[in-house]
Amino acid sequence: MDDRQIWRIALEQSAIDSSCQPEDFLAGEPRVVRSKPDPKARAYLDLPFGCDLTSYGSNVVASVGPAAEAAARRYVEAYPAEHCFETPHLHVLEGELRQLGLSICHMAEYFLPDLQRMERLTCPYETRLLEAGQLAELYQPQWGNALCEKRKHLDQLAVGAFHRGELVGLAGCSADCDAMWQIGVDVLPAYRGQGIAGAVTSQLAHAVFQRGKVPFYCAAWSNIKSVRNALRCGFKPAWVQLTAKPVDQVEKANQRDGAEKEREHGTV
Repeated sequence: MDDRQIWRIALEQSAIDSSCQPEDFLAGEPRVVRSKPDPKARAYLDLPFGCDLTSYGSNVVASVGPAAEAAARRYVEAYPAEHCFETPHLHVLEGELRQLGLSICHMAEYFLPDLQRMERLTCPYETRLLEAGQLAELYQPQWGNALCEKRKHLDQLAVGAFHRGELVGLAGCSADCDAMWQIGVDVLPAYRGQGIAGAVTSQLAHAVFQRGKVPFYCAAWSNIKSVRNALRCGFKPAWVQLTAKPVDQVEKANQRDGAEKEREHGTV
């Protein structure tokens, strides 16, 4: 597998997710397509989309439901691709979507391996490869980025870092689609800043390749620590994605996240 094949696999998967053709992401002008369910789409996507924007850099592909088609078309045709995912232009899209009962919910940057830069990083602690059958006891809040309790059946592999037998860092991968496995990582607060995230992430990425799959990595672009970890491990930016959801779902998510933050600070 080389970089060109990896890129093509990602384009083909994004085309499945967005109900379009891979070449649509390489066009010189925006594309607007109708979203539809597909059993081969990434498992965590809620299809069909109400409104979703994806860009590999050349343009924007808007995958939408009928209600948002006109608004999405006006938006992606009004602004350059690189400005469709940032304020102040996002306020324009949000204003139109709100009238349709939708609100911008998820915004993320996705990373693919750069084979020329990938290497197995190390840290001061023992690391071990864990198979799916060894993960059952690890579905705990501190490992919520590495493993997904809602979709346990998709978690395939993990690499853990251990200090005196205690798990202190964990990278896990989920078979979110057939050809690509997504990596997430957690490190206990007391052990951060020692290279653990890079070690478990990079070692897991190599293990995923050995299974014949493409590892990919996702981070909010404001999560500088996570982005730095992706780059350190030899991943490179590949695509960005923005997804709108029904307003009530977004408001519930805000209430839930706010309550969790208050509990962290002992205010509830």
